[in-house]
Amino acid sequence: MNIYLVGGAVRDSLLNLPVTEKDWVVVGATPEQLLAQGYQQVGRDFPVFLHPQSRDEYALARTERKSGSGYTGFVCHAAPDVTLEQDLLRRDLTINAIARSEQGELIDPYHGRRDLENRLLRHVSDAFSEDPLRVLRVARFAARFANLGFRIAEETMALMSKMTRGGELAYLTPERVWKETEKALATDSPQVYFQVLRECGALAVLFPEIDKLYGVPAPAKWHPEIDTGIHTLMTLAVAARLSPDIDVRFAALCHDLGKGLTPPELWPRHHGHGPAGVKLVEALCQRLRIPNHIRDLAKLVAEYHDLIHTVQALQPKTLLKLFDALDVWRKPQRLEQLALSSEADARGRTGFEESPYPQGDYLRQAFRVASGVTSAEVVADGHQGIEVRNELNRRRRKALEQWKTQQDAPTKTPHTPPPPQRSDR
Repeated sequence: MNIYLVGGAVRDSLLNLPVTEKDWVVVGATPEQLLAQGYQQVGRDFPVFLHPQSRDEYALARTERKSGSGYTGFVCHAAPDVTLEQDLLRRDLTINAIARSEQGELIDPYHGRRDLENRLLRHVSDAFSEDPLRVLRVARFAARFANLGFRIAEETMALMSKMTRGGELAYLTPERVWKETEKALATDSPQVYFQVLRECGALAVLFPEIDKLYGVPAPAKWHPEIDTGIHTLMTLAVAARLSPDIDVRFAALCHDLGKGLTPPELWPRHHGHGPAGVKLVEALCQRLRIPNHIRDLAKLVAEYHDLIHTVQALQPKTLLKLFDALDVWRKPQRLEQLALSSEADARGRTGFEESPYPQGDYLRQAFRVASGVTSAEVVADGHQGIEVRNELNRRRRKALEQWKTQQDAPTKTPHTPPPPQRSDR
């Protein structure tokens, strides 16, 4: 019996990246042998065991044979006569098909180290095409390693495109699509994930609402990049720099979905695209079974991001209505999330990537002023029932009026690039 460290742990150690989890493959053993040594079997479809101390996963070396459609249509064969090379052959990318023995020797039959050095994502064999989930996995790896200069091999991209054209992606469950997408959104370059999906045709299949934005123009005055699809991924890239919060990143991705509904004869203007996009966000999240808290923020950002761009012109009464609509009294984190998503939108434009976004600080300060007036003090002053809410709103409006008067006082400030305007977007 021989045990090898495989997959991501070997890859990441060779890239001098932190190793967060370890997977092992066991060659020349039977399930009975591992059980006798105290391992706990957890694999249902093939023999996977948990180490009695480390709880790392140990899998018996196996081969896979395609027996049906999709990513579940496989027959696995695990036996003592399956070699390490046979086990590595079934893996997706050469950089994930490197093993390390207990003595530290690297076993690399498919030249994964060479591809690591060349920063290349290349499939191990044509069996890659038997699992449609690998299209998303490669896109995710491209996003994860984009900052290291990795690119997808031409032949691998061609195979991904062929798989997409063949309809294999239709067999992916919503949960698996979202799981890979969620992981991609957590990378430093999540926009690369969607770029790759578009290049191989998968974006139109899995995210048609986003794919439809390509070729939709916006006014060059406010959007020098013009194409709304390009702007969307620029916005996502900025959001990734501003926040590690997946809620913020997904909201930035979906903020302009409504522009895909604008009739071409009305281009390049998109009046009412914010509210129009809310239904598209709802449909996308329902289809992929995206968690409610992510969906809810994305809907709010779609509807209100343009209003945030003009927040300094809003009257106190309107500000309070906005805070009510956002439900920030109960969920104050939403205000920061909305501010960051809107900032990503304003800076996700050619030439505006490093521009300041004073609207964000203005929004934060306005909320601090309003939330500084509490219902407790209103009740303490003797108000009861419906009077409490009415008096609370009156005091908050008064506090905002006083604060806004101070904010609007003439001051000498450096010129900053204008945000996108609602009337022109």
